[in-house]
Amino acid sequence: MSLEPLAPDGPVLSPIVAGAWRMADWGWTPQERLRWIEQCLELGVSSFDHADIYGGYAVEALFGEALALAPGLRERLQLVTKCGIKLVDAARPAHRVKHYDTSAAHIVASAEASLRALRTDRLDLLLIHRPDPLLDADEVAQAFERLRRDGKVQHFGVSNFTPAQFELLASRTPLVTNQIELHPLQRAPLHDGTLDQLQRLRLRPMVWSPLAGGALLSGTHDAARRVQAVLHEIAAACGVAPATVAFAWLLRLPSRPLPVAGSRRIEALREAVAALALRLDAQAWAALWQAGSGHELP
Repeated sequence: MSLEPLAPDGPVLSPIVAGAWRMADWGWTPQERLRWIEQCLELGVSSFDHADIYGGYAVEALFGEALALAPGLRERLQLVTKCGIKLVDAARPAHRVKHYDTSAAHIVASAEASLRALRTDRLDLLLIHRPDPLLDADEVAQAFERLRRDGKVQHFGVSNFTPAQFELLASRTPLVTNQIELHPLQRAPLHDGTLDQLQRLRLRPMVWSPLAGGALLSGTHDAARRVQAVLHEIAAACGVAPATVAFAWLLRLPSRPLPVAGSRRIEALREAVAALALRLDAQAWAALWQAGSGHELP
């Protein structure tokens, strides 16, 4: 699996990205975490998605601890992380209420904290995690330029931004992606202009929760069950796992998303990678859209 550009002048990432957000729940030793990283690389999954808040502000350090056991691996992988959310958490006793902080001071401090936790000298990609009603686009641009000038972050993007919010920040500083939630049960980006905007700009989205947090495979509500039935039907016809079909549904989009597969199971990552070799036809794609929505395409 070769690396692919996220944007014309952006970073190159693996077409399937490994999500580490649950790593704090895995209860693994540093050696076990390192082996997971190595197994991802063996599959060709060399890009790893983080955020400062994951695992109660712990996951980046757990990953960095493992990476320190084999520091030469850093040249073989790409690190993506996010900042901007401040959670009420024992690790951050000064936070009285969940809020957002996209001030220049916080962006720079968060990026530097991520560098220390991940035990690296650079981040390949830093994203603003959520839209902030108090976001000052000029101030964010200044923070990005400082981090870029100092060689601490190579590229920048956003996550969960509307097209208008993306356009505002992109008018001040180059952005390379918008990381969004997208799957047959969450179809809004297909119709609200998000993917149209990215395709127009020749930027590729990243997709979090591509399996709807597992609901596409084991959810019990009506829409999930409808999607599961169609996934199983297509999977049986193609000789692949249902999860592979779910990833192929995303990869069929002309905006060429990069799904973030968040699983400790290497078999689950292998099923995601298998989707790179499966191209759904328009009817199969529409059948999954219809199963998720409960009605035909308009």
